[in-house]
Amino acid sequence: MTPKTFETRCLRLPAATKVVQWEGTSVFKVGGKMFALGGGFAASSGGYMFKVSDMAYAMLIEHGVARPAPYLARAKWVQLVGNNALPDAELTAYLAQAHALIVAKLTRKSRWALGLD
Repeated sequence: MTPKTFETRCLRLPAATKVVQWEGTSVFKVGGKMFALGGGFAASSGGYMFKVSDMAYAMLIEHGVARPAPYLARAKWVQLVGNNALPDAELTAYLAQAHALIVAKLTRKSRWALGLD
């Protein structure tokens, strides 16, 4: 998946925003909380990074598609071994899941304010 497509897929998710931080890294957030990273720092150390479930974390790492994300592994984030490590449709599904995992952790008030309830 190209960086532009990655950005487009992230920003299509409800209430998603983009901020550029850390050496030009595109940080995608919902409710002020990160759910995916691309470019900049993420690109210099490998591929895209995103939040995953416990099961997806183990599976992606075991299959060699991803590795624990630097600085974020304890929160179950993975970093793809390359931007094309997953088919576009599969990566899009993981991004939607990452978004949903973060939304689930937001307060009811925050979800309501963002139009997510």
